[in-house]
Amino acid sequence: MTPHSLLDGHEDGPVGNGFPSQTDGQAPSSQQTGSVHQLNVSNLRRTSPEEVHDLICVGFGPASLAVAVALHDAINHGSLPKSGDSSPSPKVLFLEKQDRFSWHSGMILPGTKMQISFIKDMASLRDPTSQFTFLNYLHRNDRLVEFTNLNTFLPARAEYEDYLRWCAGFFDDVVKYNTEVIAVAPVEVSDPAGSISTFTVTSRDVKSGTSTVHKARNVLIAIGGQPLLPKSLPADHPRVVHSSQYSHVVPNILSKPDSPYRVAIIGAGQSAAEIFNNIQTLYPNSKTFLVSRSEFLKPSDDSPFVNSIFNPSFVDALYQRSPEDRRFLLEDSRSTNYGVVRLELIERLYERMYDQKRELGSDARKWPHRILSATDVVSLDAKGDQLRLTVRPLGSGRYTVCGWAEEDAKHGADETETLDVDLVIAATGYQRQSHLTILQGVAGLLPEIKESNGSTASNGTAKASSAGIQDRALGVSRDYSVQFSPGKVSKGSGIWLQGCCEGTHGLSDTLLSVLAPRSGEIVKSIFGDNASKVSR
Repeated sequence: MTPHSLLDGHEDGPVGNGFPSQTDGQAPSSQQTGSVHQLNVSNLRRTSPEEVHDLICVGFGPASLAVAVALHDAINHGSLPKSGDSSPSPKVLFLEKQDRFSWHSGMILPGTKMQISFIKDMASLRDPTSQFTFLNYLHRNDRLVEFTNLNTFLPARAEYEDYLRWCAGFFDDVVKYNTEVIAVAPVEVSDPAGSISTFTVTSRDVKSGTSTVHKARNVLIAIGGQPLLPKSLPADHPRVVHSSQYSHVVPNILSKPDSPYRVAIIGAGQSAAEIFNNIQTLYPNSKTFLVSRSEFLKPSDDSPFVNSIFNPSFVDALYQRSPEDRRFLLEDSRSTNYGVVRLELIERLYERMYDQKRELGSDARKWPHRILSATDVVSLDAKGDQLRLTVRPLGSGRYTVCGWAEEDAKHGADETETLDVDLVIAATGYQRQSHLTILQGVAGLLPEIKESNGSTASNGTAKASSAGIQDRALGVSRDYSVQFSPGKVSKGSGIWLQGCCEGTHGLSDTLLSVLAPRSGEIVKSIFGDNASKVSR
């Protein structure tokens, strides 16, 4: 999911050149600016690469960061041993493809705010006394009183990313950046009837290409989503950009703020609307097109009863339901997260469309900024830097603009329009299937499809997801562990999935809302209530 946010209304204009620092495309973190936390380290300690780890986490985004925080807190409270105690502390390693911690940095736009309360941080809902709460971050950076005076639960998105990077900085000893995991496979045992207790995690250095193999009893996969482009757009054209790279790439492509750039944005959700708004601010002479299949820009539903779907307890309620009931409920609640825009931004864009009609007349084709709703992208013809985007109206054949039909309604449903643009930005979401490729090596440990059809497993906890590997079912237990065939994997070992279990665990699976309590559940599930599962 993109980091949906509010727009301040008082500060949607450019800061500097309108984008974060051009040195790395990201807002500066408190780690870079010399905050006191640089001297702090976590309770987790580096483990020799040759040793068998208790847990290796694939990916080090917010989901794995929350697990690291939960492990630190468990050691702090004595639930797990601390390094130097009679029992060894957990041997944990995080492998991350990026060169440092980053959270949706390509969409950290000026004036954008979070849509969820800061209380849903890395720790508060699990343990509000943790040192990793957002309030402690403010305290340590000498901004607690000033933030309180803002009278809001919604921090700036840039500040929240800085908070996450502040947390991540504590765990540098146990994170390997620039490391892409390419495969997880079982370590075969000599007895064919024996069970697997260890997995290999094969990774590749993204700079040198060198491969490394680590071993672990437990593996958690939390690699996030991969940008999804419509099939009608080329995947490798330098002027076709996914929204996740917006603030990194656009300043280099559109380098002259006063130029009359023409930009098409594809999508109907918050990210598409934010970019549509932001381009007009950064480039006052630009022409912009917001192209979406949806008939209207729809407001997100953040009302209290509906948003209980993001409560940690709702995961239990949803998981117990039948696959059909889960699908119905998830579809019924899509307006909380998918293809929706904050009402404040919708109202701002509507006012802009109204002003254009008042000033320039009813023919929307003469407006510099157009919303082409109920419209499909047919193709893109790319010749050098010049792009020709062909679009076609759906249904009646009439483009609608915030409820107004364009004056030229004589063209039929099959008539297309060509938009000459300098840049196409696809705010078209993410896919979450890469874990299936990484887990190809464990297919033989999974039950055959016919053995697992969505019914309750023998232990009463597992339900099959719609995903599978080869001819095997990838079932996920309530505690997010992969359900293997009976006897295939030893107790105390396993594989855990994060961010790809929406079908069984709900809309919060890919979001920030339940990270703190969920990480505590996972640590308890892997390591138990005591240190009995920590390797000796």
